[in-house]
Order: sequence, then structure tokens, then C-alpha cells
Amino acid sequence: MNGPELKALVSDWRVATLIILILLSVVAIFPHFDSQGNMVSNLQYGLDLQQGSWLQLEFRAEVVGFTTDHPVDEFIANLSKKLDAEVLYIDPTHLEIRKYYSQAELDPIFTAAGGKLTTYQPGVSKSTSEDVKRILENKINTLGTKDAKVNTLVGMNNVARYIRVELAGVDMKQAQNLVGKQGKFEIRVMTTGNQSEHVLFGDAITRVQNPSQSPAGSDKWGVGFTLSDAGAAAFQQVAIKSGATADPEHHELVMLLDNKSVFSAPLSTDLARELQAGSTRDLFASTGSGKTGSDAATNLEIHLRAGALPVDVSIAGSGGVSAPLGERYKMMALLAGIFALITVGLVIYFRYREPSIVLPMVLINASEIIILLGIMSLIKFQLDLPTIAGLIAVVGTGIDQLVVITDEILHEGKVPSPNLYLKRLARALGIIVVAAATVVIAMLPLALMDLSTLKGFAIITILGVLVGIVVTRPAYGKIIMQMLSK
Repeated sequence: MNGPELKALVSDWRVATLIILILLSVVAIFPHFDSQGNMVSNLQYGLDLQQGSWLQLEFRAEVVGFTTDHPVDEFIANLSKKLDAEVLYIDPTHLEIRKYYSQAELDPIFTAAGGKLTTYQPGVSKSTSEDVKRILENKINTLGTKDAKVNTLVGMNNVARYIRVELAGVDMKQAQNLVGKQGKFEIRVMTTGNQSEHVLFGDAITRVQNPSQSPAGSDKWGVGFTLSDAGAAAFQQVAIKSGATADPEHHELVMLLDNKSVFSAPLSTDLARELQAGSTRDLFASTGSGKTGSDAATNLEIHLRAGALPVDVSIAGSGGVSAPLGERYKMMALLAGIFALITVGLVIYFRYREPSIVLPMVLINASEIIILLGIMSLIKFQLDLPTIAGLIAVVGTGIDQLVVITDEILHEGKVPSPNLYLKRLARALGIIVVAAATVVIAMLPLALMDLSTLKGFAIITILGVLVGIVVTRPAYGKIIMQMLSK
């Protein structure tokens, strides 16, 4: 191919787009040597390919079905008192008990409370599992741990029994400390100037409610929480001593988590009046209205818990990957990718016996992998064994589609005229789009479901298909026509 022909090929918008994306992907990946001479990049490796630990936690709670002849609120309050546990209403026939009891233990307690136990399922509701996931993610991110994954497995009945935490680059002891550690939560009241006085620590908070609207049905959000008797007495004493009950507007209540302010607001007039008369255990922190207030309430709930989970968990399984083993897996994954490309090249060569066809196919396949790795670098998507399997699947499906284009163009064993070529290319791309849509539809449930081991595979496969039909297939159609016309 001479200079003008090469220039015309590169200047074609389809080929130019492919080249630009490859260059941008290389920049995003940024392969380079570190100070010790090791090859590093911006790729985020998962637990399979580097040192790290994983913990599988089991929720010590249960979701039960029930019936009762009493008012539901009265029944739940009575049941909560007898169980000495938090009991949440899920729907008209199901409750969540945030403490572990066997079914045999619950049967007589339900009867004594005025109801009947109909079904029993260990675990928590989907809503609670999402709260636990959010709390763990927030705690891990706050502590500066990178490359962490928190995944819950929710069944078809919307009950989650397990949650899995993967921490790349963290040993087992540190992983257990991260999951189990609570932050230092403190409430202080402003006195004069910038001075403040200690009121209580987080251990005085006995219960934290889910974000709610107060009054009910309004647009004002907040979080309710309950103090111990000692905490309520200390709160009243400091509020009176500091003058907050006499002048609440100028004495803000400040909440700190690990010495960082997470909430600040003056006492309400009603609360100041109530504290002047006596101690109170039930408090409500208002965070504002609308979505901003709702989001602030969600964050405040996490802070009030100081990283404590709403239900107890036990370690049901654990494991880890050592640094040498991670490096070995990384090398094996690289060799698997190279072997896949070589194998594809050999199969295509035996089919067409023409290097001018084989080379563009293999290079187009390799370019798809580079673009996908660039996307993963930008969005900080972890590269682990399932995603590597997805990349290899992209190589296979990609070659299938390139063969469809090549066979359609060489339908009669010769290069067609430009007009006929465009018609055949359009027909081939139509076939590919239908096949790609089928793959996306098949992978979509895996990408959306909480199956952590398969989600990466599905997402990479879908991205690979989209990159193929939007970028690389049109570019290949132009390149292969130019090569075959020679």
C-alpha cells in the first residue's frame, strides 16, 4: 500500500476513530515502569490477580411470615419487647427480626405475643442488606481502602443471607478489623465563641432508625435515634449548663465522627423546652427537605451508627490470595489472552490462507481488547478472572463477526465493485447487529443480578459487543476492502 492510499485509509472517519480510541486507551492504561523497574499501569486488579482477602458474612437475623388477630403495631411492639430485639415491618405478612433465633425458639414467643409464625427464613430483607452494603462501603472508603467490593446475594424471595467483602491488597487480619471496627462518634454542644463541650459518645446511642419524614407525609427528612438513660441525663445536664435550652438558636449541637463534623444544627424550640423540664431519650435530627435532605439523612444514619451494622454478622467463610500467587495468576491470565489471539490467528489462516486477511482480523481483535482495558482504567473497573473470561469471549465473538463480514464481501470468491461492496457490507453489519443484540439481551440479567462472580464477565461481554458494532466492525469493513482490492 503506497503513501497516498495509506493516507486515504487513515483519514477515513471509521479508521481514524478506531486509531484515536486506541491511542486514548493506551494513555488511560498508562503502562510504565516504577522506581523498582516493575511494569505497572492504571489498571485496577481484583482479588484474583493480587494479594488480598475476602470475607463472607452471614446475617444473624431472620425474615418470618406471621398472622395475628391484634393490631399489627401493637403486635410488633409486644413481640419486640419479648424478643429484646428490633422487629421491622416488611409487608402485611412478613417481619424482619434483627437478632438470631431458631424457628423452635420463635414459635412459643409468637404465640405468647398474640400471633402465629407461618414461615421462617434466615437472613434479612433486601432493604436491610442494601443498608449493610452501603454502611460497609462507606466505612471502607472512609478508611482509605481501595479496590474493595461489597456484594450481597438476594434470593428470589427478597431475603439476603450472606454478604461478601473483597479487599484487594489487604491481609486477613486487617480485613477483619476493617469490617468489625467502629468509628469514634461524639456529640458536642457549642457554648461561647468557637468553644464546645462534650455531651456523649456513640456508646450512649442505643438505637438508630432508618431515615424518615417528620411529620409523616411532609417533605422534611431526618433520622431518629434513642439514647440510653445515662446518655439522656448527660444530654439534659449539658444542654442546661451551656445555655442551649434558654437560647437554642445560638447553641448548635455538633456531631463528630473521628473528629470530623458530620452534622450541625441548633436545638429546636420544642426540644429545648422539653429538656428544660426533664431528660428525653428519643431525639430526631432534621437534615432538610427534598432529595438533598433525604441524601443527608441517609449519610447521617451511617454516621450515627459509627460504622456499626444494623444486624449482627458472623464470618461464614474467609480466604485470601498471597502476593506470589496473585502475580502467578496475573501472568497466567496474560498468557491466556495471548494464546487466544494466536489460536484465532491460526484458525483464520487455515480458513483463508491469506495473510492480508489474517493480519487485519487479529489486529482488530487486539484493538478491541486495548479499548476495553482503557475503558476499565477510566471507570476503575477491576480486572479479575471473570472479566478476563469476558475479554476472551469478546475475542471469540469478535472473530465470528469479522468472518461474517469477510465471507459476505468475498461471496463469489472475488472482490466486488465499490457499490456492491457497500451493499454486502451493510447486509453483513445488519446480521452482526442482530447477533450482538442477542448477546446483550442474554448477558443483561447477569449484569443486573447480584451474582458478583458473573457480573464482571457479563459487563465486559456487553461492552465488547458495543465497541465492536460501533467502532471496530465498520473500521474493519473499510480496512479489509482496501487490503483485498490490492
